[in-house]
Amino acid sequence: MGTFDAIRPYADSEVSAVLARLCNDTEFLDTLTRFRLPKLAGLFGWALRPLVARRLRREVQGIDSVAKLQARIEPYVDRTIERATDGISYSGLEHLHKGRRHLYLANHRDIVMDPAFVNYALYHAGHRTPRIAIGDNLLQRPFVSDLMRLNKSFIVHRSLTGRREKLAAFQLLSAYINQSILQDDESIWIAQAEGRAKDGDDRTDSAILKMFHMSRKDEAFGQVIDELSLVPVSISYEYDPCDLDKARELYTRATTGSYTKAPGEDDRSIAKGITGYKGRVHIAFAAPVRGASDDAKQLAQEIDKCILGNYRLFPVHYLAYAMWEGREPELAVPAANELFGAEELARAQAEWDRRLTACPAEHRPWLVVQYATPVRNQYRIRNARPL
Repeated sequence: MGTFDAIRPYADSEVSAVLARLCNDTEFLDTLTRFRLPKLAGLFGWALRPLVARRLRREVQGIDSVAKLQARIEPYVDRTIERATDGISYSGLEHLHKGRRHLYLANHRDIVMDPAFVNYALYHAGHRTPRIAIGDNLLQRPFVSDLMRLNKSFIVHRSLTGRREKLAAFQLLSAYINQSILQDDESIWIAQAEGRAKDGDDRTDSAILKMFHMSRKDEAFGQVIDELSLVPVSISYEYDPCDLDKARELYTRATTGSYTKAPGEDDRSIAKGITGYKGRVHIAFAAPVRGASDDAKQLAQEIDKCILGNYRLFPVHYLAYAMWEGREPELAVPAANELFGAEELARAQAEWDRRLTACPAEHRPWLVVQYATPVRNQYRIRNARPL
């Protein structure tokens, strides 16, 4: 057994066998049936399952490598983006060198679509797609694990409780990330902190940065970061399909002190994040970090300035900020009508009003904070104020 077999993505030599397994996985076929034929799946799922399996076998026939699988999936990703967004834009790709691998460190709002949009931008710009870090909490079912590992995902063990086990898992993860970039010639995508920033406050966890260094402790921290070619990435959604769910969770935590996920909640969040309306999406790639500080907390602050400063603010963010009790007058944030045209602003106001109306009154402050916080953060940077 290889050192990284427990966490690594599937290799090309394993693709055919895993696809064959998925074509016979009852739970996966039932999930596909519900997704493609929701009105018929309840009563006739048992009869439709063989038809779905036959169609799936045709779709994956001849696929014997990860690259071929991604090429086959790409039209479906394009179609999903067309249906669920008003377009995706990206900037900063000129900072990336096609002959060099990078460590993409991104803010985190959506479980699946964050890395998917980064992949989309890189793929269409002619760059190789990265290996993707995904928490083991999302891989409770075997077919989900198979799907993610087929698509270049590797596993981050978050469910461990023992200190020694956690330390060993981080050590292994650090070694895998370093080997991927420096030896395997494969880029990495990983979120800047564990879990999504449900309140819109994107911050880099210095523990993540320290983890990159764990397997190379005999070298200077800043040197390791420079060699990994760390690229801060800002992922900006005009609208979050899961914003009402996040508002409910934030409200529950604030009023009770805790929040317990219901069975299947992550699955529903994944589905909603993929298919729900997002408006416009922007992906901003910063230049790779050079001359990194040997202080992980200081480096985290510099990365935060980069990610928050490159975040694309849409009209809805300014509309939310204007009604936020936590706004800071000294930042002199302009009103939305000073920055956007009347037609664009009217569309944003209508969509924002619709979301506010759909949100229970007691949850609304937590809906507002999700969209307002990125404005505060960016204008703090513009005004050279502490984050």
